[in-house]
This record gives sequence, C-alpha cells and structure tokens, in this order.
Amino acid sequence: MTSLTSAPTVTTSVVAGVARVRLSRPDKLNALTLAMIDELVSAARLVRRDRSVRVVVLSGEGDAFCAGLDLRAALGDPRGIATRFVPRPWPWPSTNTFQEVGWAWRRLPVPVIAVVHGHCLGAGLQLALGADLRVSTADAQWSVREARWGLVPDMSGTRTLTEVVGLDVAKDLTLTARTVDGTEAHRLGLVTRVAGDLAAAHGVTDELVSQLVAHDRGALASAKRLLDGAARGSAHRAFARERRAQLGLLRRLDRSGLPGR
Repeated sequence: MTSLTSAPTVTTSVVAGVARVRLSRPDKLNALTLAMIDELVSAARLVRRDRSVRVVVLSGEGDAFCAGLDLRAALGDPRGIATRFVPRPWPWPSTNTFQEVGWAWRRLPVPVIAVVHGHCLGAGLQLALGADLRVSTADAQWSVREARWGLVPDMSGTRTLTEVVGLDVAKDLTLTARTVDGTEAHRLGLVTRVAGDLAAAHGVTDELVSQLVAHDRGALASAKRLLDGAARGSAHRAFARERRAQLGLLRRLDRSGLPGR
C-alpha cells in the first residue's frame, strides 16, 4: 500500500509501512518557516492516523537536514508567532505549535528515525531530538544554536535534550551554543549511530527499518510508551517554562540585528 501527500515544503509518503517525512526547502538548507512548522505538525498527525505505518523516517532534501528556524522570515509575521505560542488543546500535552514540531514525533506509537546530514541547528536539532533514534553522518554539524540569537530552545528541546544527553551535557551545549560534528555528537549521546557519509547513513537507516518492521507493532508501541514514561518530571511544566522564557526574550529581539541567511 502506498499513499502520498505533498505540502509546499514538507512531503510525506507511506510505502510498505514506512512513512518518510522530508523537509523540502533545500535552497535555504531546510530552514523552517512558520508554514513549514504547520506542515510538520500536520505530517505527524497524518502519520498517526495511518494504521499501516510501522516506522517513520525524518530527513532533509539537499545539503542539510535543517539549518534551524528562518528567524528573519518568522519575525516578519509577529501575529503568526503569537498564535503558534498558544498551547494547543487536548490531546496535546500542553504544547504549542512550535513545541509540537519536536514533541509530536515522541507521541507517535511507532519508532521514529531521523537521518541527519549537513546542518542540524537550533530548531533542526530539536526536531531530530523528537525522533527515537538519530543516524548522523560523521561530518554533520549539530548545535543548540539559540543562545547566539539571545534565545532559548523552545521547541520541546529543554525536555528532549536533557533526556537524551543528561543535564550537564545539555547545559554545556545550550549555554555555549558550540557546534559539534556527528562523531562528537555520537560520543555525547546526541546521535544513536554515526555513518561515514549520507549514503552510508541511509544504509544504516534501512537496516534499522528492516529490523523494526519485523516486530509486532503493538509490542513496539508499548515498549516505546514504557521507556518514554520512565523519564521523570512533568512535560506540562517544562513546556510552560519554555514558552514564558522565549516570549520574554523575543520581546527584546531586534530584527535589524539579525544577519542574513
């Protein structure tokens, strides 16, 4: 069974139980616009409704996975930012639309794999953290970039980053905003498996997919839910703190000081 949907900058296809969600703005290194954010959230909802899906693969077209939020474009639509900051209604766990970009993949009942190459910065890193597994090329560039803009991670990243790498490494990466390559990201725990180049990364991903689809869908869903539930703390409070911090910082941000992309 094959189904295909296409939004302007995010495409979703489902073939033989494998959903492939691709960022498709290669001329801008897949930097996220507000429209792309909506498209990613819609893609996650689409996949959730499709009972044929056994595994999801997130990737980016062109030279990068995702270079982060296109902040210049986003700040040109202050009303759009404001509406996407409003927490979404049940069954979302007090997330807003920005936070759903990362967290929606955590709530899917099937495993999600992110295939990362090129830039994986800011919002792109938080999207990758929403996946259960991350396969990266050795030369991919990973960075919790927000501090360079005078901002904080606010796409569920404060929760997912701490869960994945632990508090001290999360603080190191967030407070310094330093860039690490795929090899170091693997050492730090950001990356599940590392490959020499993009072709090899897709090969590793295909192997993982074949292993995952061989197992019972219900068993994998239960295992994912149990493992995620083992993480301590309240997502509700974490997301509320993210919103308050980012709103305060955005009010101070001067668009004229933003470098060109």
